[in-house]
Amino acid sequence: MHNPPQRVLITNDDGPPSKDSPYVFGLYKALKELGWNVIVVLPSSQKSWIGKAFQIHEVITGRYYYPCEPDGMGETSESRRPLKEGEVGEWILLDATPATCTNIALHNLFPGQIDLVLSGPNYGRNTSAAFALSSGTVGAAMSGALSRVRSIALSYGNFQYPPPEELISPAHELSMRIIQALWGDWGRDEDSEALSTFVLEHMDHEKDRTQLLTQTRGLRDGEVDLYAINIPILPALIQEGGMKVVWTRQWRNEYGRLFKRGDREPKGVGAIEEEQKLVQNSEEDELVFSFSPEWKGLLSPDKGALPYGTDAWGIHHDMTTVTPLKATFGEPSAGSMGLGSEHSELVNSRWSRGGRPFVLDGR
Repeated sequence: MHNPPQRVLITNDDGPPSKDSPYVFGLYKALKELGWNVIVVLPSSQKSWIGKAFQIHEVITGRYYYPCEPDGMGETSESRRPLKEGEVGEWILLDATPATCTNIALHNLFPGQIDLVLSGPNYGRNTSAAFALSSGTVGAAMSGALSRVRSIALSYGNFQYPPPEELISPAHELSMRIIQALWGDWGRDEDSEALSTFVLEHMDHEKDRTQLLTQTRGLRDGEVDLYAINIPILPALIQEGGMKVVWTRQWRNEYGRLFKRGDREPKGVGAIEEEQKLVQNSEEDELVFSFSPEWKGLLSPDKGALPYGTDAWGIHHDMTTVTPLKATFGEPSAGSMGLGSEHSELVNSRWSRGGRPFVLDGR
């Protein structure tokens, strides 16, 4: 059994426990039950669809938060205080973006003390480039990776609202198994095999050679920078044998219109759950816009059109997906489609495009 992380940071983009942030307290309790040392630094309010933005023009303030059983709701305090009866821990809420919360936690609140960032679980999937590049959950994990800390973005894909309560604990349990497997055997992202030996041998300076090799491997000495895990909240979680887990690539897709003109009622993330209706603009010259996406095939794509081995293909076929990511605009190497001990056998394998089963507990 591998040693647990020294200290785990939980952050998210949904904020503290609420109707719109129903999963973070359960994740916290599941990690504590493993005996892991867990700290929590969250945005003080909903910050979905903000990506990896940092807050640079405002002074950032925060409060202490004391969650209670059974749902994590609790009191805030301007200063630290002893726990009251029924309170299960002390969290920190910052008036900041998810990526900002991660950076402040790593470099100001707990410098040098955190060796795993867990962002999530997000209230909704983050499969495909269109969602991931907009996601505050992925942005917070990316912030951790850019600080050279192992990071995971965890998202629960809701296929009905509200999600069935009996499926939430099984989702947490599966999350724990995957996170433990990744922590114990973190993958490699080394694409130096793809570089020409001739090029490497004819570099003018050793410095040039080293810099070129650095560009072809993960930030932490060749480790995968971060992972995105997407678990669909579906009955397959409680079926005999459990839900299948697969390694995937990210689906490269696109979106169209995200904002509607003339609507003065902001929808926020609630727009994701609504059936979109065509509304006539009353004032064509009025510069008023609200978030009201035209999803087309993004939320419910044609399964047959989804590329095999991608995260969207996996989640729409009732599978949990594990997607290695680079902390850059690019994809990791073929060898990243497995755990660290499997790297060498995957480098030139057919699994480079994804779809390979993620083996948990030897099955």
